Amino acid sequence: MKVFELKGTVRTDLGKKATKADRAGDNVPCVLYGGAENVHFTATASDLRKLIYSPEVYIVNLSVDGKTCKAIMKSLQFHPVSDRVLHIDFLEVSESKPVVVEIPVQLNGLAEGVKAGGKLALEMRKLRVKGLYTNFPEKINIDVTSLGLGKTIQVGALKLENLEILNAKNAVVAQVKLTRAARGAAAAAAKK
Repeated sequence: MKVFELKGTVRTDLGKKATKADRAGDNVPCVLYGGAENVHFTATASDLRKLIYSPEVYIVNLSVDGKTCKAIMKSLQFHPVSDRVLHIDFLEVSESKPVVVEIPVQLNGLAEGVKAGGKLALEMRKLRVKGLYTNFPEKINIDVTSLGLGKTIQVGALKLENLEILNAKNAVVAQVKLTRAARGAAAAAAKK
C-alpha cells in the first residue's frame, strides 16, 4: 500500500468555540482511535487534500507533536452546503490486529463477451476487506478475459491471500451486459 505522511498538532481545547476557531484557521479537527488513548489533533486542510480526494487507500504515517504512529482514515464528515471537511477519524493500526478497509477494484483483460458485442460493467468499485494492514494490496486486480456474454463475477468467486472479503458472497462485482446489437445478432442467428 502507498504511504502518506501527515503532521498534526495536539488540541488542548475541545469545545465548540475552539473547534470553530480551528476550522476558521484552515485546520481540520481529527481524532486518532485504537491506541492506548484517543488523541485529538488538528491538521491543515491543504495537507489533507491529497489524502481525501484520491481513489487510493493510504497507510498514514501520522506525526502528532513528535509522536509517530501508523493509521488509516476511517471516516470523514463534510459540511452539507460548502463541502468543506469538518472532521476526520483515524484508526491506529498494528501488525497484530486486523482492520477493515475498502480497497478499489481494477478489471484486467479483454472479456470474451465484449468481443462478442457485449459491454463490460464494473458494479462494485470497492470491496470491504478485513486483515492485517501489511497484507493489503493497492488494488484488487480481477482478470475478466474468460467472462462471456451475459456472465458475471461474484464476490464468492474471488480469493485474496491472507484477507477476508466482507461483502455478500452473491454480490456482483463485474458483468458483461448484452447490448442491443448483440441481442439483434443473437435473434438473427436464432431465426436461421
